[in-house]
Parts: sequence; structure tokens; C-alpha cells
Amino acid sequence: MIKVLIDTNVLISAALSDKGVPYQAYMKAVTYPYHGVICDQNVDELRKVFNRKFPAKIQLLDSFLAIALTVLQLVETPADEFEQEKAIRDVKDRPILRAAINNNVDILLTGDKDFLEADIERPRTITPTEFMELAASE
Repeated sequence: MIKVLIDTNVLISAALSDKGVPYQAYMKAVTYPYHGVICDQNVDELRKVFNRKFPAKIQLLDSFLAIALTVLQLVETPADEFEQEKAIRDVKDRPILRAAINNNVDILLTGDKDFLEADIERPRTITPTEFMELAASE
């Protein structure tokens, strides 16, 4: 089983539209041999972003989460920091990496440059497009 933590930006795109690569990557990440994971920090960020940017679509988010949480593993974000997370420029992104490391995630699925440009060996950080290419080659 390959554990994939899905970052907030991918979840936002997937919640807003079932068209496009982020949604396809989300669907692939929750399908065997992959095991989709999100952390409580992701859920908090989702709610904040939808309240700020898409207040008229809160119902859509609630429906998406109701279904998503039946196929995703929700994990806690540990309070104690890890040395590896210092590679992430944006301090607000560090708890996501912390949750991924703490739960032995293999892949961090993200469109966030802070993750993608950081030199992190594990978990492997890849975009939805790269993830779809990887899944197609396996």
C-alpha cells in the first residue's frame, strides 16, 4: 500500500471541480494500491479558504468532505516539530509535512511550490500531473 497525503490546494481544486488533473489525482490517491491520507490541518485550511474565498460554496465543501472522509484516512498533526520541516519556507505548511512524516506517508501530493522546491527526500513531493504519470507507469 502506497500512502499519499493530499495537500490542501489539491483538495480545494478537487472539491470545486470534478474536471481536471487535481480531481483525477485525488480519485487515484484513494484507489488501491494507494491509500489517501489527510490531516486535521488540511481540513482546517480547507474551511478557512472556502470561508474566505468561496463563501457561497460552503455546502459544496461539506458535501465533498462528507464523501472524502469515507475514503481518506484522517490523521492528527503532531505538535512536536521535525528537523526536516525546516526545509519548508512557509511556516504554515510545516504541520502538513509533520503529519506526513509522522504517518510514514510515501507521497505528498501538492501543487505548493514551498513543498515542491524544498529538498525533501521522504515523503516524495509531486504534483497531481506527476502523480498521474507515476500511477500510469506502475
